[in-house]
Amino acid sequence: MRECMFYEKKEGKKVQCRICPRNCIILEGKRGHCKVRENKGGKLYLVVYGLPCAEAVDPIEKKPQYHFLPGTDAFSIGTAGCNLNCDFCQNNWMSQHAPEELRNFRLEPKDVVKSALDSKCASIAYTYNDPIVFYEYAYDTAKLAKEKGLKNIFVTNGFINQEPLKELCKYMDGFHIDLKGFTDEYYKKVCNARLQPVLDTLKTLKKEGKWFEIIYLMIPEFNDDMKKIKEMCEWIMKELGPETVIHFSAFFPSYKMDYVDPTPTETLNKAKAIAEKAGIQYVYIGNVFEKEDNTYCRKCKKLLIRRTSSFEVLENNIKSGKGKGACKFCKAVIPGVF
Repeated sequence: MRECMFYEKKEGKKVQCRICPRNCIILEGKRGHCKVRENKGGKLYLVVYGLPCAEAVDPIEKKPQYHFLPGTDAFSIGTAGCNLNCDFCQNNWMSQHAPEELRNFRLEPKDVVKSALDSKCASIAYTYNDPIVFYEYAYDTAKLAKEKGLKNIFVTNGFINQEPLKELCKYMDGFHIDLKGFTDEYYKKVCNARLQPVLDTLKTLKKEGKWFEIIYLMIPEFNDDMKKIKEMCEWIMKELGPETVIHFSAFFPSYKMDYVDPTPTETLNKAKAIAEKAGIQYVYIGNVFEKEDNTYCRKCKKLLIRRTSSFEVLENNIKSGKGKGACKFCKAVIPGVF
């Protein structure tokens, strides 16, 4: 175990976790909402430190990250627990369970870095459940990874307090933010959370100059109101800028929402058109086969990256240098990490 970085000691050996907006007050011997941060003797500890329950070598495009080291692999890890309770969670087998309910394995930060290097990965992705709840494990690993020349990417719901977020920005090279919807009502009903902290996270990442991409899972009759999509895209344009990358992803029945129909491709295309009309330059649709995943230069319109639906990069016409990218044909700057 490792003592948690962001918490306050209270009377009677109580502690208050400050990692996320739940700000759980935890009695001695108990755990917070996430099931992995435990009060032991008046101190808060992360009980899944060095104990992932999932690891894999994934194409970075699978996160999905389309403007972050395209064509490379990311060594990916996740643990038990989560600070949200999304009714549609596809990784509920791990995110909605305590570690003792799962089969975990020992993988200390130095071992994660070694595994990433041995697997010839360009980055480490903290993902699958939500790395907010295993913050210290991700934080310590990311510090070691940077020393070895690896990039770090945080795949998250963005429901995190500002102080730990800003500290995390020192070591993360990219973020993938799962924007669940664009109403507080939806967040409360479907995810047992709130919208505003996620919007605050996005604004902070923009201010900190960190690369991030947004994914929006479109669930029929729940968060696919095109008026709200338009409102969200206008907010993105105003607060984050036109170079923000957004992925509209198709939903398939899962977990507590196995009764909901899959997202029609037409719905995704409508959302994409609204986003592009609002001025967002890089809009993709995902989780469907009948789609084009390619990236085009916004200046000369030529093909930059050709992708398959299985996350394979077939062609890359982005020139990279010092972490930045440019169109091979017209030299226009391409936003991202290259």
